[in-house]
Amino acid sequence: MKAPLLKNIESQVLSVTIQELREPHFDPNWHFHPHYQLFTVLEGTGTRLIGDSIQPFEPGDTVFLGPDIPHLWRSDAHYFEPNHDLTTHGIVLYFQEDFLGKAFFNLPEMHAIDQFLKESKRGIEFRGEARQRVRTELLGLTQADGFERIVRLLALLNELAHSAEGVPITSYGYENNYKVSETERMQKVHTYVLQHFKEEIRLVEVASLAGMSEAAFCRYFKTRANKTFTDFVNEIRIGHACKLLQEDRWSVSQTAYESGFDTLSNFNRLFKKVTNQTPREYRKAYTGKA
Repeated sequence: MKAPLLKNIESQVLSVTIQELREPHFDPNWHFHPHYQLFTVLEGTGTRLIGDSIQPFEPGDTVFLGPDIPHLWRSDAHYFEPNHDLTTHGIVLYFQEDFLGKAFFNLPEMHAIDQFLKESKRGIEFRGEARQRVRTELLGLTQADGFERIVRLLALLNELAHSAEGVPITSYGYENNYKVSETERMQKVHTYVLQHFKEEIRLVEVASLAGMSEAAFCRYFKTRANKTFTDFVNEIRIGHACKLLQEDRWSVSQTAYESGFDTLSNFNRLFKKVTNQTPREYRKAYTGKA
């Protein structure tokens, strides 16, 4: 099934769109759109892909994205199994930069928000108390409309613009180099890796999915994703390992093999490269257990 990379989110009535999402799993299609987006996860776990960033997500995950940043919240595999009783829940808000007129955010009084919108072109993840503030406000905005919705949104943007709890998501200088015509190709690659990362992934098979030679695919992927295909696969695997270490049900060696690594030494080396911590340090920081 083809999935449009360019997602169309338009309302003929409202300038600010807010949706409460309750589904068996989040939208599995990797996409981008010309809107600013504020999203918080209330229920569900999986892997979050934003630009060139790959991170696990769980309830509380809260991000603000500028226009045209490719993104995907891919629910864990068990959310796609038949007859499961799991559900995902999130709230997302969309608006375009000119929803209050082309010059509104150029006003002196809007300087902080204007700067915040510029910084969001890398995506911003919010942590700490800011997460709870966003969750509370988004829940309130689902019940607001008209003038109240606009005023409350501006107040929230102003608060986030002054928050010290926002962290850039993509790497410095990241740009979206994807074209709409590449939708099906990249969707196939992402889906395949997210479904098979626990197994050996052969480059020849993935290149074939993309309809390219191995050498051409490697060049293409690095140009578009700002990283090699091998690094992409390893980051998916490390993200899964992070979730297992947070659950604290597996030993480090079990976590390594369950995440698709052939050797413990390779797992330890790559884990520290990606997270700047050893697996044991990461588990201790998250659970308090050595």
